[in-house]
Amino acid sequence: MIFSMLNRHFAGKLVTKLVVAGALLAAPAASFAGIFITVGFAPPILPVYVQPICPGDGFMWNPGYWAYSPDGYYWVPGVWVNPPSVGVLWTPPYWGFAGGLYGFHAGYWGPHVGFYGGVNYGFGFGGVGFGGGRWEGGHFAYNTAVMNVNVNVIHNTYVDRTVIVTNVSHTSFNGGPGGIQSRPTPQEAAVEHENHIAPTAAQQSHYQAAQSNKANFATANGGHPAMAAVSRPGSTAGAVAARGAAPAAPARPAAAAQPHAAASPAARPEEARPAAAAPAHATAPAPAHAAAQPASRPQAQPAERPQPESRPQPAAHPQPAAHPQPPPKPQPQAKPAPKEEHPKR
Repeated sequence: MIFSMLNRHFAGKLVTKLVVAGALLAAPAASFAGIFITVGFAPPILPVYVQPICPGDGFMWNPGYWAYSPDGYYWVPGVWVNPPSVGVLWTPPYWGFAGGLYGFHAGYWGPHVGFYGGVNYGFGFGGVGFGGGRWEGGHFAYNTAVMNVNVNVIHNTYVDRTVIVTNVSHTSFNGGPGGIQSRPTPQEAAVEHENHIAPTAAQQSHYQAAQSNKANFATANGGHPAMAAVSRPGSTAGAVAARGAAPAAPARPAAAAQPHAAASPAARPEEARPAAAAPAHATAPAPAHAAAQPASRPQAQPAERPQPESRPQPAAHPQPAAHPQPPPKPQPQAKPAPKEEHPKR
């Protein structure tokens, strides 16, 4: 096979990339079970995370996985998606070791779940087949033993705990040193020859968004992405972080965002002065910062100053009357009554 020959030819190189149809992101649409890129070193282990709750009836789970670009391995978050048609199931992608290199096998839709390297992605994808749900007529039934589904909203559910895998491995690749030593079963080998359906446009958009986010790269998150899974493509609502992921930067408190609004009057005395000049109410409680004011400040309050009307007028500059009044006219005095003379006896 041409890929085997190429692998032997480039076995001595650290990183070798074989891109068909332009790029890895377009690979799932071109073919659905081929190898489109090979890398000289293994992908990181699978991160541990909690599955977001199913956003609605009919959505199907796509587990997260490590993809590769020229900048290195990056995490494609797990996501709930709508299938392209009724009756199909999702076979996840996986990395397989052969000829000294790690090759990426793209995922696809089909009537049965095929071989995905024995990788335990969780949530029904325990390494072989799919135990997270099944088609019953024209609707999909969810196995709530491994799927996070609100049974009060979605009623087509059942419980099957036999699909739970207790021996959990976080290895993300098949074959090679430290890889999962698993081979396709006869049933899985037969699935390889079935008609496969390309990932939907929403899935491909999800791949592209993952690659454009530098925080998804293993070089940035150390293998513990802060966005390990989301509820649906194109939305960060209900996003969950992987165990061990660095916490997001805390939001700045309101005091730091608006220092002027949160500053106390004691710290900004120039803002406190207008309030001090206002007349105090007898029933108002004393402000909390009153103790922080200087002791001499109350004496400088405008209320303590003498009022203009109480100031004496300077004697040296009397104010002349605007219209001097003429002196009052003397009133004629009444003549005294003449005394009555009595003749002397």
